[in-house]
Amino acid sequence: MKRLMLVAAVLLAGAGQIFGQAPAPQSGPPLDPWARLNFLVGEWIGVGSGAPGEGMGGTTFAFGLDKSVLVRTNWAKFPPKPGEKTGVSHEDVMYFYFEAGQDAPRAIYFDNEKHVIQYLVAFPSKPNTVMTESDPGQKGPRYRMTYELNADKTLKTVFFVAPPGQDFKPYVEGTLKRK
Repeated sequence: MKRLMLVAAVLLAGAGQIFGQAPAPQSGPPLDPWARLNFLVGEWIGVGSGAPGEGMGGTTFAFGLDKSVLVRTNWAKFPPKPGEKTGVSHEDVMYFYFEAGQDAPRAIYFDNEKHVIQYLVAFPSKPNTVMTESDPGQKGPRYRMTYELNADKTLKTVFFVAPPGQDFKPYVEGTLKRK
């Protein structure tokens, strides 16, 4: 009798597969691949300081292409330094994306100074923090940008530069507030 019940249980367990029954849906919402970057989404405005001098700027993070990319558009203006007639105006765009089969996003950056930089994206253990670092396979200086959401909901940004063979040093720092 026990043997007959075991055979019946095995047959019933496989019946769903035989008749094409789909497996039971997983509980909970589907995983969002953008979850660790969602804190950046929105329009930000702020002031910064660093090698170019005191400045002002803004950044917008918005999804594009049916949420297949996260687009960062950025601008910064720095007034002329003593003895200079014009200041510095900087614009750039960065696309965060996922390559097929990869769990971590990557990014590619373009600016009005003709830089094109491939970035690896990492998430330090601190929540609401992301770091982009230029792909070490690229020639020339290395670049790193960090974003950290502070307790007061401001976004701290630090852009680092490392000349070939040297360590990273902060180049521009800023604090952004949601607009």
